[in-house]
Amino acid sequence: MKNCLFILSILSLMACAQSPEKPQNNTDILITNVTIIDVIDGSIQNKQQVVIADGKIKSILAMVENPDSYAQVINAEGKFLIPGLAEMHAHIPQPSTSKERIEEVLFLYLSNGITTIRGMLGHPSHLELRDKAIKNEILSPRIFTSSPSLNGNSITSKEEATSKVIAYQKDGYDFLKIHPGIKLEVFDQLVKTANEVGINFAGHVPVDVGIRHALENKYASIDHIDGFLEGLVPTSQNVNPNDNGFFGYNFTLLADESKIDELVELANQNQVWIVPTQSLFERWFAPISAEELLQQPEMKYMPASTLQNWKERKAQYTEQNPNFNEAQWNQFNLIRRKLLKRLQENGGRILLGSDAPQLFNVPGFSIHHEIDGMITAGLTPLQIIQSGTINPAKFFEKENTFGQIKEGLDADMVLLDANPLENSKTLKQIFGVMVRGKWISKETIDIKLNEIAQNAAGN
Repeated sequence: MKNCLFILSILSLMACAQSPEKPQNNTDILITNVTIIDVIDGSIQNKQQVVIADGKIKSILAMVENPDSYAQVINAEGKFLIPGLAEMHAHIPQPSTSKERIEEVLFLYLSNGITTIRGMLGHPSHLELRDKAIKNEILSPRIFTSSPSLNGNSITSKEEATSKVIAYQKDGYDFLKIHPGIKLEVFDQLVKTANEVGINFAGHVPVDVGIRHALENKYASIDHIDGFLEGLVPTSQNVNPNDNGFFGYNFTLLADESKIDELVELANQNQVWIVPTQSLFERWFAPISAEELLQQPEMKYMPASTLQNWKERKAQYTEQNPNFNEAQWNQFNLIRRKLLKRLQENGGRILLGSDAPQLFNVPGFSIHHEIDGMITAGLTPLQIIQSGTINPAKFFEKENTFGQIKEGLDADMVLLDANPLENSKTLKQIFGVMVRGKWISKETIDIKLNEIAQNAAGN
């Protein structure tokens, strides 16, 4: 009898050794059976298991043991996983806006799969938001922020340019924002000082500077494809550059399209990135009516006062503008599309950005209008995804932080119901968004969007 008990004890111990207690992943998240899209080459990996821990992608495996031991399991059978998108020409509300509304705007970006934003009109309060976002103290995309505007009124002398560039670099802004009106000698001093203190500059191309000088001085990015159309006008036309109108529209009929390749090559040689914001030119400055735009579903997330302002300003630029006509606009927009396509083909330094919330560009939602414009210009779905994922990571030299579905990177991801490589419109079919490891389900997104719509109606 004693021998029998001894043998049973030994067998019991052996069984325990062969079947260890299941590990408890009390905070880890598991995404199961998902199809991962590689944004570098467009290849896909089926039925992958992605483990998220401490805000990062811990592992990507074909199989995991004890899936029921994870704190949260997301069944992604039939779903497609891509890195979170970046809105590279965003605007963050100024502090005069209520705290609640600022948080709503940040959520509008997230609700559309945007996990990184580049704020293009900085304010000291945005530095605080940037830090809070990284620390997960607020629910927000990752934030990069420009300095306050550098323009013809804010820097009127070389001395003023020097002092403000140094101050903004010390304050910790990620880059300098260039606006119109800066004189050539002031711009050159700005560039000299920025290079000395180690801060990039991006944005508009002042008329006095011109596109060629801007490219040669290595903007980090030129936004809106600004200055390019003016650069197509032959010097023999002897135009007054200040008569260019809305991003060169007034010079449309004078543009020599044979000069496109020269400008594109100059951009490539100087490794200048381009943020097209094509949606501005197909919504705000376009023959589509304000009434039609106001009927779009996302307008319910904006206060009525904002919508009225957008309507009035659009009329000033189109219906009330004696120089605006649909035939010239069609030619203007055709040139922009050609420039965008050639810039993609020669260098591929395109960054996804829509300039939200400019006129009729609701934060987050406008990125999909931007994508539509890029498709029409001839870019492929993969190129567009790259412009919003790996390209921003390269731009910020943060390839080891975000921009891919890769072990060790931040868990900034979008789970989609369909394959965005087959149809870019599926980027709107969001099953859920993850920002630095925090999962936001479609149900949560819908509830929050409904609250935002109710608040906008109340205001």
